[in-house]
Amino acid sequence: MADVALRASGLYKRFGGLSAVADVSIDVHVGEIHAVIGPNGAGKSTLINLLSGELLANGGAIMLGAADITRLPPDRRARHGLGRAYQKTTIFQEFTVHENVRLAAQARSPKPLRMFGQAAADAGVRDMAAQAIARVGLAAQAQTVASVLSHGEQRQLEIAMVLATDPRIILLDEPLAGMGQAESRDIINLISSLKAGRAVLLVEHDMDAVFELADRLTVMHNGRVIAVGTPHEVRTHPAVRAAYLGDHGDAA
Repeated sequence: MADVALRASGLYKRFGGLSAVADVSIDVHVGEIHAVIGPNGAGKSTLINLLSGELLANGGAIMLGAADITRLPPDRRARHGLGRAYQKTTIFQEFTVHENVRLAAQARSPKPLRMFGQAAADAGVRDMAAQAIARVGLAAQAQTVASVLSHGEQRQLEIAMVLATDPRIILLDEPLAGMGQAESRDIINLISSLKAGRAVLLVEHDMDAVFELADRLTVMHNGRVIAVGTPHEVRTHPAVRAAYLGDHGDAA
């Protein structure tokens, strides 16, 4: 079995009297895309926020490789190899593609506070940025200001910024939100390629894309895990069909 990039065990998150996540465990392996699905209110967003450090768990543990990151803030988790792309792009609109990715690469470098002029002279940072830009297909737009990119290209840029930090696992939060069919296909193809040498954890509402991309799925309902398995196993699981996919197992 491939190495476990991230393992969460018995996670709990309560908001007042509400348990948004209750005894959730999940493991994501290097070389796989693992999708988390479930109806609205299932706890998917809360789970990804717990894993990334935007929220701290009330109970349970999160391991990134051999490192216990349960109580670490997001920047410390990033330094351990966790990268996250958000549903709403978090790029610097007034900067070029290269400047955005260079800053992300610089944040992971041994001297992260050398932000602008000195960072530009750092060959390692430049190379990492160039490789990430090329990796997502934006080499021709490297000197383009981010604000003029299409929505799909901005998503590609955000993924390039994550790749520039050399993550062991990438968390993708609804990467296809707001996209047309052509842009969605480009991003699906990009996501499919990301698992080489790393792990990908995906939260996405487009079920056709999820079942195309995912090697394994975790299904949540009312804050709890109700099924884990391959796309075929999940599609045919009685609890999933009842709670999420509908009586006929439709993916819509």
